[in-house]
Amino acid sequence: MSGVIGLLATCLVLGVLARRSGKFPAGSAGPFNTFVLYVALPALVLRVMHRLEFVPELAVAAVVPWLYYLAAGPFFRLLGPRLGLSKQSVMALVLTGGLGNTAFVGLPMAEALLGQGGLAVAVVADQLGSFLVLSTLATLAATRASSEEALPWRVLARKVVTFPPFVALVLSLALRPWGYPEWVETVLERLGALLTPLALFSVGLQLRLKGVRSRLPALALGLSYKLLLVPGLVALGLLAMPGLAPVVVHATVLQAAMAPMVSAAILAAEHDLDPDLAVLMVGVGIPLSFATAPVILWLVR
Repeated sequence: MSGVIGLLATCLVLGVLARRSGKFPAGSAGPFNTFVLYVALPALVLRVMHRLEFVPELAVAAVVPWLYYLAAGPFFRLLGPRLGLSKQSVMALVLTGGLGNTAFVGLPMAEALLGQGGLAVAVVADQLGSFLVLSTLATLAATRASSEEALPWRVLARKVVTFPPFVALVLSLALRPWGYPEWVETVLERLGALLTPLALFSVGLQLRLKGVRSRLPALALGLSYKLLLVPGLVALGLLAMPGLAPVVVHATVLQAAMAPMVSAAILAAEHDLDPDLAVLMVGVGIPLSFATAPVILWLVR
C-alpha cells in the first residue's frame, strides 16, 4: 500500500510542480490525455482482458459499477442545479462521481487488504464493470453533453465503437483463444504501465487548488456520493443478498469505495465538461479514499 500511495502522490505532485515551473504552457495536459486514452489505456485493456478468467459467481462484482453509474445521472441532475451548477459541471460530476478508480488504486488496495482472492474479484469489477461503463455509457454521455446540437444515434454509436479502448476490448476478447507472442506481451505491458503515472501527472498539470473554495459545494456533493453514499448502499445491498462469499462482498464494496476515476476526469477534460471540477474530484478524492475505503471495508467485515 505504501508503494501505491507513494507512486500516486509522486506523479500528482510532479504534475503540479511542472505546471508551476512554467516549462509547460497552457494546454500541455491535452497531449498527455490523448496518449492515456488512445495508447496506454488500450494497451492495458488488450493485455488484461485477454487473460481474464470470469466465473458466474463474480457477476455481482461486474454489475455493481453499472448500477452506481446509472444512479449518478438522476442524483446529480436533481441536486446539481440546486447548487447553481451548469449542465457541464453536472456532467463532470456524473462522470467522476459515477466511475471509480478501480484500476490504479482499487487493484493494489484489494491485493494488499484482501489477498489474491480479493484481487480476482476486484479485476472483474474493474474490467467488466468500470472500464466497460467508461468505454460505452460514459463516452456516449460525454459526447452528447459536449455537442452543441443533438447528434443522431448512429453518430454517437460510431464514436463509441471507434473509441480506442472499446476497440481494444473487442480485440482482446476476440483473440482470447490465442496467446500473444512474447514481444507483444512486453510491448503491451510497457505501454500499459505508463497509464497511471501519465494520467496522474496530467491531473497534476490541471489541478488548481486556489479556486477550491468556490467549488466546495460541488466537490462535497460529488465526493459524498462517491466515497460515502455509493459504498454504503452497495454494502447494505450485498449484505442483504444470501449466498455471497465474504470475499466477493468485501472486494465489491472496496471497489465501490474507490475515489473518482482518473480516466473519467480526462474524458471530461477532453470534452470540455468543467475540467477544473473533474480534476478536483480526482485530486482531492484520491487522498481521501486512502482513509475512507479501509474504514468502510472494516465496517463491512
